[in-house]
Amino acid sequence: MFDDRAGKVLVNLLADWDVDHIYGMPGDSINNLMEELRKAEEKIQFIQVRHEEAGALAAASYAKLTGKLGVCLSIAGPGAIHLLNGLYDAKEDSAPVLVLAGQVPTDHIGVDGFQEVNMERIFDDVAVYNKQVVSEKQLPSMVNQAIRTAYTERGVAVLTLPDDIPAEKIKNKVQQNAVMYETPMLTPDTAAMQEAAAVINKAKKPIILAGTGAKKAKEELAAFSDRIAAPVVISLPAKGVMEDEHPNFLGNLGMIGTKPAYEAMEEADLLILLGTSYPYTEFLPEDVTCIQIDSDPLQIGKRYPVDVGIAGDAKKTLIWLNEQLPHMEKRDFLEKYQEKMADWWEEMKADEEHTSTPIKPQQVIHEVQKIAADDAILSVDVGNVTVWATRHFRMKTTQDFLTSSWLGTMGCGLPGAIAAKLAFPERQVISLSGDGGFSMNMQDFLTAVKYNLPMIIVIFNNERIGMIKYEQEAGGNLDYKTDLESFNFARFAENCGGKGYRVEKFEDLKPSLEASASFNQPALIDVCIEDEPPIPGKLSYDQVTSYSKQTIKKLFEKGKLELPPIRKGLKRM
Repeated sequence: MFDDRAGKVLVNLLADWDVDHIYGMPGDSINNLMEELRKAEEKIQFIQVRHEEAGALAAASYAKLTGKLGVCLSIAGPGAIHLLNGLYDAKEDSAPVLVLAGQVPTDHIGVDGFQEVNMERIFDDVAVYNKQVVSEKQLPSMVNQAIRTAYTERGVAVLTLPDDIPAEKIKNKVQQNAVMYETPMLTPDTAAMQEAAAVINKAKKPIILAGTGAKKAKEELAAFSDRIAAPVVISLPAKGVMEDEHPNFLGNLGMIGTKPAYEAMEEADLLILLGTSYPYTEFLPEDVTCIQIDSDPLQIGKRYPVDVGIAGDAKKTLIWLNEQLPHMEKRDFLEKYQEKMADWWEEMKADEEHTSTPIKPQQVIHEVQKIAADDAILSVDVGNVTVWATRHFRMKTTQDFLTSSWLGTMGCGLPGAIAAKLAFPERQVISLSGDGGFSMNMQDFLTAVKYNLPMIIVIFNNERIGMIKYEQEAGGNLDYKTDLESFNFARFAENCGGKGYRVEKFEDLKPSLEASASFNQPALIDVCIEDEPPIPGKLSYDQVTSYSKQTIKKLFEKGKLELPPIRKGLKRM
């Protein structure tokens, strides 16, 4: 290792940490590191993006999807600033990401040189580790420390590298630390689990709200739900922890959720929060007993009054509870909502199975469902499309759902698809975006073409920023500046070197999707859809009022009459 250039040492350390690709854009303040990456192409692939934001969003998506470190790279100044949106997405969704940010050479720092900005100040709020390397001797230890911190705190680690540092040789032996991170397995306290079991045994109407902490306990969750006769509701990013068509599953909660989920929450006498720190307490039951299970003790009781807290791994906890608890004989509450959910699916089918033009967004999801592989990865952008995908796509536990759940940033769909295909090249990747969201990072369709990443991109094109339109109207305001210029995205895809289909009639939708699924290259289907509000189409006005009554009640108590923003339900839970 010693008597090697610092840049080479850095690249070798990244490879030792199982980093196999980096997203970024080269430039003058990162060129010495780029030279080392060029020499190590067999170890680490450099994915040249067209915009650093797309690179950061891809790195965040890769980390969310795999649990492994996502890595992105930029020059100083403008490049580093472009990273921020994607890095905040990683921060908010607790994804481990490493940033290698260039900086002007060491002897130029502090003299207001070209593109010099205060990098540590820029990244201060977004990063869990944020240091500038001032000596090549520091680099090995700082790389390891940055990566361990990103994993431990599930956040963004930033190493700022003056461009001369990677070119310097590490001539003398330096203090080393280990290329190692051990994932802690927090064993739940037996006394707390016994207390929880006693509470569950007394409950007549238990309900489970599961989050991303349940992703590694899918089988145990299904068994637990059946054992205690409790319906399961999920947070947005947890879609896929239970099959949508599982009889005990009630879907999502809140503005993106289902009516049975809302009603079951109101009727429940026991709430079990499993691996979630759900923030929208207006949709949670009032004055009921609550058990919260979370591997992060900080989250227990953070947002909702908890009676029994279990700090531990969800899988271990559920295995113990499933072994100790008797099979609940009285199942009236569960069966009631199984019937309600079956009725809900029938209502949804009425819109999904339309065969007419203009095309409804629900029809598009229904047709996408038909061509989705059993192990498909769904990368969903932010906007009305999130509502349609969440509500109408029937996820399997073998599929993955990827979105910007807490930051809720538009433009995440395409970078997420790029990351998904690089992470799992053998799996089908489908991206769903509105025309507003896709256009924010559409330049990186060229990246998908350049690296030959087969994927299916479906654009819900209603020529407007649809969710904002309905936010404005829900707030009692007139629709203002939400319309978008007409654009043929299919022609754009063809010009980029991919496949493109423009779908204006329903009869063209199915063959376009089927053809796209057969290509070994990026394919885009530009679907002209009817503008439709993101609420269930078959609910009456009275039902919608009932559906939102808890929120409306709170607004009346505050003396406000305007409805809450619809977008609220799209944030991470």
